[in-house]
Amino acid sequence: MNQIFRNINDYEALSRENMDWTESFQKAVEDLEREGGGTLFVPAGIFKTRSIELISNMTLYLDAGAELSFLDVIEDYEVLPGNFEGITRDMYKPCIYMKDAKNVTIKGNGTINGNGRNWWERIWAKTLELARPCLVYFENCENIKIMDITLTNSPAWTVHPLFSTNIVVSGVTIKNPADSPNTDGINPDSCTNVRISDCLIDVGDDCIAIKSGVEESLVKKVCENITITNCVMVHGHGGIVIGSEASGGVRNVVVSNCVFQDTDRGIRLKTRRRRGGFMERLMLSNIIMDRVMCPFVFNMYYFCGKLGKEPWVSDRNPAPVDEGTPIIRDININNITVTNASSCAGVFSGLTEQPIEHVTISNCNITMDDSKKPEIAAMMSNLEPMQAGGFYMRNAKGVVFENVNLHNVKGNEIDQDSSVELNWK
Repeated sequence: MNQIFRNINDYEALSRENMDWTESFQKAVEDLEREGGGTLFVPAGIFKTRSIELISNMTLYLDAGAELSFLDVIEDYEVLPGNFEGITRDMYKPCIYMKDAKNVTIKGNGTINGNGRNWWERIWAKTLELARPCLVYFENCENIKIMDITLTNSPAWTVHPLFSTNIVVSGVTIKNPADSPNTDGINPDSCTNVRISDCLIDVGDDCIAIKSGVEESLVKKVCENITITNCVMVHGHGGIVIGSEASGGVRNVVVSNCVFQDTDRGIRLKTRRRRGGFMERLMLSNIIMDRVMCPFVFNMYYFCGKLGKEPWVSDRNPAPVDEGTPIIRDININNITVTNASSCAGVFSGLTEQPIEHVTISNCNITMDDSKKPEIAAMMSNLEPMQAGGFYMRNAKGVVFENVNLHNVKGNEIDQDSSVELNWK
């Protein structure tokens, strides 16, 4: 077992009078690399720094009371090629960065603070030309563990694994302000064998979003074998989200024993024409949702982002089925309790040429709150705001509802047409 140990305080002389520890971290990591790996220990205190790049066979240990506080002078950040929202582009170097690394652990009871406010303000003002840094980003990595730490104020996505395998995120607290743009919690992106457990996520966008690139991605690789358990999602646009970037496909996802509170949507799948890919073999069970706007969204007309407002995205006439036609199928949802949902019980909106297929929802109790104002449940055209509505269903085949109970619904429990094949037991 590697016992090499470095304390960041031993590098205080390089810290520019404690105002910038960047060189201290660089030298400490270089020393560990020369030794073949080891532990970099960060004791209690605030350590201001720019990007830190980790290497194979090392542990970054943040002790209780330790805070990595990332400097927010944007022009001081290195620019490198990276990937954000499925597109290869120049980006500011992530706060914690790894590439082609193996056997890396980030753990402890300390905090990583991205100090994202300056980045968000530049986005709001539309004066930022390059992609913002994620708080923790790793690409082409293997055997990565992130455990027990607190991550806060991320400039963009908080944890973004890309093209990586064997990932564990456990016991982590993620907290970003509700108004912070695109500060998703954990976004496995074209990764395999990912285990997320015992996390608390409270963010300004999707809590956990599983992705695999867009139609323009240079590499389209499936994201698969994902387990998510014992997590609490508070606020955010969605609790568990798949897409909208899913051109490489997403499959073999198991979600269990989670709580969503005050998320806009609960379980949310989103894609559109020309994006291609598939979302299949998904199993979600033992979930409590409270004060969500809409518990279930399956949306194949998602109109946000580049090209989202093009006519072919929202056209309800059938288009040719080809490699750009996305697929949603083989989903099992069981043991769900929903209270105080406000807009509607769920939206199933498959493509006219490619319906949603083989979805089973069983042992589900949904109670609506009709005191809230009408809201649009899914980001798609031609969907009116709803208040305490039932299920809105179009272009869905082989759907089974078994022991699904709706309470306090205004109007019909099901709004469907002849494009829907539903067996309600």
